[in-house]
Amino acid sequence: MFKLGWFVNGFSPKTWSGPWAGPQKTEWSGADFWVDHARALERGGFDVFFMEDTAMLEDTYGGSLETTLKFAEMGPKNDPMPLMPLLAQATSHIGLVSTISTIQYHPYMAARLGATLDHLTGGRIGLNVVTSVSHRVAQNYGYDSHLPHAERYAMAQEWMGAVGALWDSWEPGALVLDEDEPRFADHTKVHPVDFVGTYFKTRGPLNTVPGPQGHPVIAQAGGSAPGRDLAAKSADVMLGLVNSPEEMVAFRADMDRRLASYGRAPEDLHIFFMAHAYIGETQADGQERFDRVQRRRFEPDEIEKRLWTMSYASGGEIDYSRFDLHAPVPTEIGNGETTTLKALVEQPGKTLYDVVTGPARFGFDFVGSADSIAEQMNDVMAHTGRPDGFLIQGIEDELTRRSMAEIADGLCPVLKKRGYIRTGYSGRTFRENLSLFD
Repeated sequence: MFKLGWFVNGFSPKTWSGPWAGPQKTEWSGADFWVDHARALERGGFDVFFMEDTAMLEDTYGGSLETTLKFAEMGPKNDPMPLMPLLAQATSHIGLVSTISTIQYHPYMAARLGATLDHLTGGRIGLNVVTSVSHRVAQNYGYDSHLPHAERYAMAQEWMGAVGALWDSWEPGALVLDEDEPRFADHTKVHPVDFVGTYFKTRGPLNTVPGPQGHPVIAQAGGSAPGRDLAAKSADVMLGLVNSPEEMVAFRADMDRRLASYGRAPEDLHIFFMAHAYIGETQADGQERFDRVQRRRFEPDEIEKRLWTMSYASGGEIDYSRFDLHAPVPTEIGNGETTTLKALVEQPGKTLYDVVTGPARFGFDFVGSADSIAEQMNDVMAHTGRPDGFLIQGIEDELTRRSMAEIADGLCPVLKKRGYIRTGYSGRTFRENLSLFD
């Protein structure tokens, strides 16, 4: 068996124009669309709903906000944290992961928010800990520019240490709830943490009681060496970006080695590998859908969006609008998503046009009918020998009620029938369900 997660690129407009968009161009900013989304995922047997976040409007490409706002590229975005309890209220089991940045949230604020959300969701909250990518995010929070990549992760390791200490500032048994004495809590079991680091300082203790999970589930998405070390030391869930079964096996082996160096077991980390499902009623329908999406990459608007994405991935340091599309691809990678951008630019002999019109390399592409995709997914996952999972993303970030029904009511019933994914949830919390199948 394997797990399923769904990745959403922010609390933002998705498919806001064209067929099946519905009222998404305005509805995205409220709760109803996302509630429908979460209910469909739980109906399908998904383990986790995973929502990315950034806190900026990107203007690196062309030195302007024009492309960002013309296409609604990663903006506008609402804060996903307040959305999570609304999704929890509408569902009963699925884990809910919201993104939190180590430069946006002081450890005390993060620990208090995480514990509060754990209570409000009944133990189903997860926090995707990121270091943020762009100088624009850093500048919105008082920095002149973002920290160098390696330093960002040193800061994140310290941040996790501080947040964890605050979650542990209440010992087990600190809540007494004795009405007769009376005594709500035992003050001898609640302690200051007196955390002092290079980047953060916090006294503690946390002024709220631990949630149902004690510590919310921690997720991590960085693929660089420092990102992998952060996941190996502190994460319960990790996003894996690979493009072949062989790369998946190597990724799992590398993470197992890193986990062991921190005294953790392989089963302590659940890896969800990025994937897309081009699903049709028949194999030919699915293939046509895949081919249609592939043809789009040669359209001017799509080229502009891909150049925009590369500019963003550079951390706001490289404006790809200023380069000749037919000259060799520039090799600098900036200070942002270094692993992502490095994979794009390290293609000897390729022009920038070749790179931006080339096939997207963002995880596994499963193509065909529900039956054939189910078998493809099972065949790939069999390579790791572990109950890892797939983190499915909408095709070209497509997200409509129709696309959700195709997965939840088309693909998932086939996966359940063949015993590939869960058919129920026996755990009480998100953390418990990550390790339990029905």
